[in-house]
Amino acid sequence: MAYLIDIPLLIFLVVVAVAVVRVRDLFAAAMLFAIYSLLSAGLFTVLDAGDVALTEAAVGAGLSTILVLAVLTLARRHEHPTGGYNWLALAVVLVTGAMLGYAAMDLPEFGNPDNPAQTHVGAHYVANTGDDMGIPNMVAAVLASYRSIDTMGEAFVIFAAALAVFALLSVRPHRGLPGVRRRRPISRRRASQRKPSP
Repeated sequence: MAYLIDIPLLIFLVVVAVAVVRVRDLFAAAMLFAIYSLLSAGLFTVLDAGDVALTEAAVGAGLSTILVLAVLTLARRHEHPTGGYNWLALAVVLVTGAMLGYAAMDLPEFGNPDNPAQTHVGAHYVANTGDDMGIPNMVAAVLASYRSIDTMGEAFVIFAAALAVFALLSVRPHRGLPGVRRRRPISRRRASQRKPSP
């Protein structure tokens, strides 16, 4: 029964990914990236990974989309066509995908109760979370205590990304650079109208 949800979600992910590559409107690409993140969050929810789904929805569909849209305020909306194909990039993608597929063959069977995560770490969390943390929610206990360093690292990554985007947006673009919007100079009359009256 779960396949009735998993298969359509995977099909939608592939369709959105192809649409992101094909579209030339950068605003539409940003929206498609947000849709891709929401579909990924739904897939994680079906796989009972609620914490990962929440993070993907908040960071992937929320914060990342806002940062991309903020960057688009300084760039053109439509991508400039380059022409031709980058065969080196295609070869790197194909080789990397083949290596990842080959490595995935060594992963344990999904949902097998004899997996190392179920017999070692998972059993320890189930047995000791109540005594160690006093928190009934095991997911919150794992994220806030057992994996607190990992959670803090993720927060640092998001903070660094926000600082990088803020630094890019705070630099005044040069008019001579290609792809930079030219803003109309403010006339004296418009400037006097913007001044607050005493």
